[in-house]
Amino acid sequence: MSKKYYVILISTLAVILIIIGLIFRKEENYTIKDFDEIKESGVIRIVTDYNSVGYFVSGDTIAGFNYELINLLVNSFSLKAEIALESNLEKSIKGIQTGRYDLLAQTLPITTESKKELRFTEPILQNRQVLVQRKKEYNEDIEPLRSHLDLAGKTLFVSLNSPAILRIQNLSHEIGDSIYIREDSLYGPEQLIMKVAAKEIDYAVCDEKIASTVAEDIPEVDYKTSIGFTHLEGWAVNQNSTILLDSLNHWIKKLKQTKEYKNLYNKYYK
Repeated sequence: MSKKYYVILISTLAVILIIIGLIFRKEENYTIKDFDEIKESGVIRIVTDYNSVGYFVSGDTIAGFNYELINLLVNSFSLKAEIALESNLEKSIKGIQTGRYDLLAQTLPITTESKKELRFTEPILQNRQVLVQRKKEYNEDIEPLRSHLDLAGKTLFVSLNSPAILRIQNLSHEIGDSIYIREDSLYGPEQLIMKVAAKEIDYAVCDEKIASTVAEDIPEVDYKTSIGFTHLEGWAVNQNSTILLDSLNHWIKKLKQTKEYKNLYNKYYK
């Protein structure tokens, strides 16, 4: 056997072994921890998302409403935070369900559907979903949509697995006509808002808090049309983490009565 064919054979075998390893590789096992196990380890594993309100980089520092709340939490419980950033909500939820993470520190709408997958804390915020579109002067003199009936036949862009999807589907039933939903797997709410302003898409749906923050720097954006009613939002844990949930709820209730929380809320939401 020539040296050339020997090299080819060895390379082929190496590739086959890699493929076999990928096929039979087992998913890493995680342990669902309740509060006692977390306290014993000294670390709470947290997943959140990166956005212009909850968690973001400002200059050379990290900031955000959820980020600062996390810091208050770990200081109060004498824990260290192991924070993972995940833009895909479905992956974050799976991470909580499998025990990869202990806490989903992302303010999510507390709905009947979402309660089937997670256990939610006491409400932390109130929010609502809004339609992001261009103002008249940036949209060929076309007035922004104000009636839900005008959404018939329109295509609304949302980030992948957005909590707004269920609300849009319900709205479609309410008006008795089709509203088309396009999930974007690459871009979060802020990027979709920018795409609206740049006339790459016409409509997006996201949280009012995020839309109002982004609109401060993008004058083209209109977010005055509500898609849904005001809803409550909270953090979430695994269905079996009952003691952790009780501990979080006790902490949140006390924190919301403090001036520290009010200042933090006003810093990011006023």
